[in-house]
Amino acid sequence: MASDRLTELLRAWSGGDDEALAVLTPLVHLELRRIARRAMRGERPDHTLQPTGLVNECYLRLVDGSAVEWRDRGHFFALSARLMRRILVDFARQRQADKRGGGTVHITDAQPSTAMPLGRDLVALDDALAALAAIDLRKSQVVEMRFFGGLDTDEIAGALGVSSKTVLRDWQLAKAWLHNELAADLVARRR
Repeated sequence: MASDRLTELLRAWSGGDDEALAVLTPLVHLELRRIARRAMRGERPDHTLQPTGLVNECYLRLVDGSAVEWRDRGHFFALSARLMRRILVDFARQRQADKRGGGTVHITDAQPSTAMPLGRDLVALDDALAALAAIDLRKSQVVEMRFFGGLDTDEIAGALGVSSKTVLRDWQLAKAWLHNELAADLVARRR
């Protein structure tokens, strides 16, 4: 899928062209399913929401939401990743309200050497990301795009308007910060 063609379709859809959405949907569906599988990789095996359901819910929120002025492919997939994160967190919060406990998530990266082995619950991760966003929004966005969206360094750099080196630096610092935050949360829960 040519990035320029996708950007053109996204912008046409933003302008109200329903035909552009019809052409766009099959072009992005496989990538959205990949993002959904990645986002759900750390979920419990008996999770009632499957990647297809997550993609469908994401589509509904994208289509029902206010008109977005899409900049490019990276912007679209970054927002899709954010929506999937919200859907999974909402699902986990509802499950916790229904029953003590909840799903767990294991933060990893596509490259094993940069794995972030934090087997923690998704709600705690969401809370930690919100705390990180209050301190440094860009680092939180890097984690969201990379972990939930599966975007690579260059795509994140393009979406955020920074260099690839900045993204890598933000990723390393954010992983360390989240590790400490989630470890402190675990200690607090055990008390």
